[in-house]
Amino acid sequence: TCPQCHRSASLDQRGLRGFQRNRLLEAIVQRYQQGRAAAAAAAKCQLCDRSPPEPAAVLCEQCEVLYCAACQLRCHPARGPFAKHRLAPPPAHPGAPGGGGDGGGGKGAGGGRKLPTCAEHDLENYSMYCVSCRSPVCYQCLEEGKHSKHDVKALGAMWKQHKAQLSQALNGVSDKAKEAKEFLVQLKNLLQQIQENGLDYEACLVAQCDALVDALTRQKAKLLTKVTKEREHKLKVVWDQINHCTLKLRQSTGLMEYCLEVIKENDPSGFLQISDALIKRVQVSQEQWVKGALEPKVSAEFDLTLDSEPLLQSIHQLDFIQMKFPVSVPPVPLLQLEKCCTRNNSVTLAWRMPPLSHNPVEGYILELDDGDGGQFREVYVGKETLCTIDGLHFNSTYNARVKAFNSSGVGPYSKTVILQTSDVAWFTFDPSSAHRDIVLSNDNQTATCNSYDDRVVLGTAAFSKGVHYWELHVDRYDNHPDPAFGIARINVVKDMMLGKDDKAWAMYVDNNRSWFMHCNSHTNRTEGGVSKGATVGVLLDLNKHNLTFYINGQQQGPPAFENIEGVFMPALSLNRNVQVSLLQSGPTYP
Repeated sequence: TCPQCHRSASLDQRGLRGFQRNRLLEAIVQRYQQGRAAAAAAAKCQLCDRSPPEPAAVLCEQCEVLYCAACQLRCHPARGPFAKHRLAPPPAHPGAPGGGGDGGGGKGAGGGRKLPTCAEHDLENYSMYCVSCRSPVCYQCLEEGKHSKHDVKALGAMWKQHKAQLSQALNGVSDKAKEAKEFLVQLKNLLQQIQENGLDYEACLVAQCDALVDALTRQKAKLLTKVTKEREHKLKVVWDQINHCTLKLRQSTGLMEYCLEVIKENDPSGFLQISDALIKRVQVSQEQWVKGALEPKVSAEFDLTLDSEPLLQSIHQLDFIQMKFPVSVPPVPLLQLEKCCTRNNSVTLAWRMPPLSHNPVEGYILELDDGDGGQFREVYVGKETLCTIDGLHFNSTYNARVKAFNSSGVGPYSKTVILQTSDVAWFTFDPSSAHRDIVLSNDNQTATCNSYDDRVVLGTAAFSKGVHYWELHVDRYDNHPDPAFGIARINVVKDMMLGKDDKAWAMYVDNNRSWFMHCNSHTNRTEGGVSKGATVGVLLDLNKHNLTFYINGQQQGPPAFENIEGVFMPALSLNRNVQVSLLQSGPTYP
């Protein structure tokens, strides 16, 4: 029985050689082996006096230096302080396994390889797919072989159908993996909160016990032990969740990487050999993320409080009690100024409740003024104690305050904290909101795409007033595509050209001319296109409520899209024939 597709087969006189070979996996393994071999051959000694240097023989993991055999004996003897250093083979080049981007160097449908021939008819290539047997077949198999009466379909059509099924199933696993990564961040933050809360409880407990007479000393140790055990129990539960979730995430990530390599292959018959089993594996992997698997099993709060009211003769009966006090409004939250900060036109605020506060908290209300000394308004209501507000005005001073609430009502406000947003915007492309086909590099300042279709990526800054100008450099421009540059709202459609919906305003351009586009309406055709090395400028004037575009410093038509109002983000759409980088040198207006 095949361990991959779970089908049973009888051996003929050829024995194991009679089984179909997994050509798809062979191609992937061969590509990686060739990449590692090429990289290992290119690694050179870093201490050689010769020109060119000798090939590297080892890498010292502590020194992080490549040595040839002669330089190792001379400069890194296996004695003295070097005796404990670990020597490893030269590393593979970071780009080697990828093979250059086009599916491991493949060209066309076959990647330069010999097309696979039918196992029954050596001179015939696979051309059809037998649905009954779930295997590729040739024309002669249909004429005279065992597949003549079976249900068959075109090989290319079944290849595309199964690829689409695998891609769809893979999207589900990818979403779960993203949720798992966010859940891991949540768990690690929970660890820190448990540590902080535990330390707060210990400090208050020590302060209360030290204020009592000597009779409290023995009881104090017992109470400390209970707090520590509670904290350790919570930490253990969270670490167990982290380890369990990490293991599932690693398995899902490995499966995703293998599936992505399989999808890159251009061998339909080889792909269809394993596609059914692989689709089932992806679906099973997705089903492992059951409901509730991405929720913490414990909270960061310690439901403990110390009653220090009893008389001296009751000290030996002192113990933790549950919250049985009459419920009243929560106390004043404490702003954690060391965690409050600003970045560009966003502010982050953090707060916590006083230690050992007896009144429960059901949530918090964060209020912010308008940045111009106006009225406060609610910007967040919830249970979190950390909040980031985006889309504020640049070069503005904001006042913020927070209060807690429970079933009894709303507590008093905290002290007001003053936060100043940045004078000048600085932004990169935003990987969290970009279409999944977008590929970012260079610290998210360079964008390209895996798809031949146009995909949208937004900037990390949002503008609502003032004058803003930024430039983008066209690093690569092949086959005359139509990249689009402009602005968009956060909910813009990201799987088509910028400006085709009512959430974006853009200029799209080819190698000869440009057009303005909004709501799929094309206007202001202007001569002047882009090529490799071109610079595109975008001038957003929210004081005059218009948008102006430039190519290599030359204005493209009159100011576009009058009466623009609201909150906008820099936006770009492109396909795999274009690569664009943000210019962060602080360009001046044309």
